[in-house]
Amino acid sequence: MMESGGGELLPEPALPITSKPGGGRGGWRAALFIVAMGFFERIGFVGVSANLIMYLTGPLGMSTAAAAAGVNAWSGTVQVVPLVGALVADSRLGRYRALLAACVLYLLSLGMLTASSMMPTASSPPSASPARLTLFYVALYLLALAQGFYGPCGEAFGADQFTPSDSDNPSAPAFRSSYFNWFHFSISWGYAIASAGLSYVEDNAGWTVGFGACWTAMVLCLAVFLLGTRTYRAKQPADGGTFAETVRAWATKVFRRKDNTPTERLLASQPESGGGLVAKLLPIWLTSLVFAAIFSQVSTLFTKQASTLDRNLGTATGLVVPPAALQCLTNITFIVMLPLYDRIIVPFARRLTGHASGITMLQRIGASMATSCVAMVVAALVEVRRLRVAREAGLVDRPKVAVPMSLWWMIPQYVLMGLAGVLGQVGLEEFFYDQVPSTLRSVGLALCLSIFGVGSYASSMLVSVIDWATRSKGDSWFSDNLNRAHLDYFYGLLAGLAALEVTAFLHFANRYVYTNKAEL
Repeated sequence: MMESGGGELLPEPALPITSKPGGGRGGWRAALFIVAMGFFERIGFVGVSANLIMYLTGPLGMSTAAAAAGVNAWSGTVQVVPLVGALVADSRLGRYRALLAACVLYLLSLGMLTASSMMPTASSPPSASPARLTLFYVALYLLALAQGFYGPCGEAFGADQFTPSDSDNPSAPAFRSSYFNWFHFSISWGYAIASAGLSYVEDNAGWTVGFGACWTAMVLCLAVFLLGTRTYRAKQPADGGTFAETVRAWATKVFRRKDNTPTERLLASQPESGGGLVAKLLPIWLTSLVFAAIFSQVSTLFTKQASTLDRNLGTATGLVVPPAALQCLTNITFIVMLPLYDRIIVPFARRLTGHASGITMLQRIGASMATSCVAMVVAALVEVRRLRVAREAGLVDRPKVAVPMSLWWMIPQYVLMGLAGVLGQVGLEEFFYDQVPSTLRSVGLALCLSIFGVGSYASSMLVSVIDWATRSKGDSWFSDNLNRAHLDYFYGLLAGLAALEVTAFLHFANRYVYTNKAEL
């Protein structure tokens, strides 16, 4: 027997598990190192990504259009590469070595970014030399590659500490569900510090100092990870598997072909009900896309909406709140709600339902979709009021003048989206981790990440189509003059799509058979 982080005795693994030097025992003792690691990783990565467009249009002298295209291309790469990184980790490296490789790539890329920021730049007009641009882009895409390994493996490796064997463990599901909550609590602090603190440092103290701070955060990330080495339970990848065999085995799960390779035979032994694995998960993946598209509005249209309001904190202070600063409200909601959910709501729900996690993963995801629908209704109503105030104040054709309406009217929609994230983002990650074979759990988390990437692309396409359709008939719903735009219509459309999504999700969720019998 062994003792978990919660003080309960858990059975030793029934199957042989190879650990890194020192022989770890898993549980909360090991998982807390991964939680701390996630905090520092988010500071280092978000410290670059959150303010990237300002760097491109500033020291590198790019136009807004070129910079936006460059950021979008890089962001797309960041969202796609985890699928490849997950397959490599699950077939060859294992998650421990994949995380070690990610840390090394992070340090290399951030070191190169810091070095490139020291290279001379023409000041009038601002422009960068070919050498500086080359070093910058190599570093930037190495950063994307590092995220490709870290994204699907970091959170999965922490959850692995609560799955000591393939045999049933009555305590592991509850501990693992709690772990996902606390992991997001930690990275929410990292997001908030990076988006607010490091962006300020980069804009005021200089990019070299800012990028150097990101590099320092990654040094701490690697140090924390290595300190926990002797405590980890680190499974090796599938015996005899190769990258090609893992991809082929994944296809076998979809099309139910005969198993030929060692990896395919191992995957075939994993418990599964119904059809192929991807075919089984696909309805949940598809019915989560509207939720992901709604979530992408927080950093785009919500910010534009906020930019038109009265953002003064008072005549005495003279402080003006940056529109993007309201995004911290979603992170604050994570920070406040995750401990409450884990320590108060889950135990109360557990007494009512008898379920280890209080509610099932799919119930948690469905609740998040309903919450995002309410958030869009609230956002639409706030926008209706904003447009009415602009008309009454005679500001319809004066878009540069702040509408006499307090910025704080937007707090509810940000908080509701934060609550939807607490339920949905964490729930989806736990679901896609839990419902794939143990040999492909990094791939499961990569599939979860792809929901938000595709949802973001879907939102972009929807905006483009609506903009084209409405512009030809007068003012676009997304007019540069927001006082003549109709974000309220768009939010209402998203709310309607979310309601349809909830209906479709409930249909598939009620028919879903969990792979993990503890969820039945």
